[in-house]
Amino acid sequence: MSEAGDRPLTWVVGGGGLVGRHVVAACRAAGHEVLTTSVPWADEGASTEVLVGEAEAFAVRRGTRPWSVAWCAGAGVVATPEEALAAEVRVFRAWTGALARSATADGDGVVFLASSAGGLYAGSSAPPFDEATDPRPLVAYGRAKLEMEDAVRDLVGGTGLRGVLGRLSNVYGPGQTLGKPQGLLSQLCLADATGRPLPVFVSMDTIRDYLYAPDAGRMVLRCLELARREPPGSVVAKVLASAAPVTVGHLVAEARRVFHRPLRTIPVGGRGAGQVLDLRLRSRHWPEVDALAATALPAGLAATSADVRARVVSGGPLDG
Repeated sequence: MSEAGDRPLTWVVGGGGLVGRHVVAACRAAGHEVLTTSVPWADEGASTEVLVGEAEAFAVRRGTRPWSVAWCAGAGVVATPEEALAAEVRVFRAWTGALARSATADGDGVVFLASSAGGLYAGSSAPPFDEATDPRPLVAYGRAKLEMEDAVRDLVGGTGLRGVLGRLSNVYGPGQTLGKPQGLLSQLCLADATGRPLPVFVSMDTIRDYLYAPDAGRMVLRCLELARREPPGSVVAKVLASAAPVTVGHLVAEARRVFHRPLRTIPVGGRGAGQVLDLRLRSRHWPEVDALAATALPAGLAATSADVRARVVSGGPLDG
């Protein structure tokens, strides 16, 4: 953990990731004391040891003041093997167990889980999907996210804390890890910066919602603030999305317009497991959070492209 002070206290697990770093930035801008943790995902035992130990230290650090924790960590993606995702879930449950042991009857804590709307709703029917939609994961990645949501419900139900299940759409923006097999928008920017063609493994008619990462960070902060107004023991599911879905074909065309250069893509037939055609999203809860998704796709594309190009030109790491 890092930093000290007597300001509002927020602990961001996974503060070095795309969502986490922007949650950290939003909380610091709001005057919070922010603690961060990087999880050594390659070793389940080490991950558990780090998180349980820091949860115990956090309980001492927070004292009696209001506090929040935001879980923005995870090494898994849609294609991650089931056994690796099961390990992540075990680590997460160990962490929530440590939080439960340190909870007090008069505690004023909020627990936020950054989950995946795409993973949860991949098998659901009748898009656009919202908080009332019954999650129906198609692959292990989505099932793991559902198990983590259940762990938050168990934690809140047993302690009287407050929980938020943040079901995020496709988050993109400056600093995204380009080595992971995800993030079509950032991969488009990388293809433009390197001059290489980009394989596209889904139909150009595939519909997705793209949320700019700095907007997502501010939305998470607002969720933490609003959750504190809920009764103790409440768990709120919240879809975090731009509510401006586009097809992959539109995204590619928009990228070409923003880049002012030809952009080569190679369509690859067939959809992978868990990749469905229509993942439109909307939210029916806390509309004041939705208003923070204010960055239009062209502006977000331009900022992401500038970041990716600068990293490629500098010869530095492309992992964020």
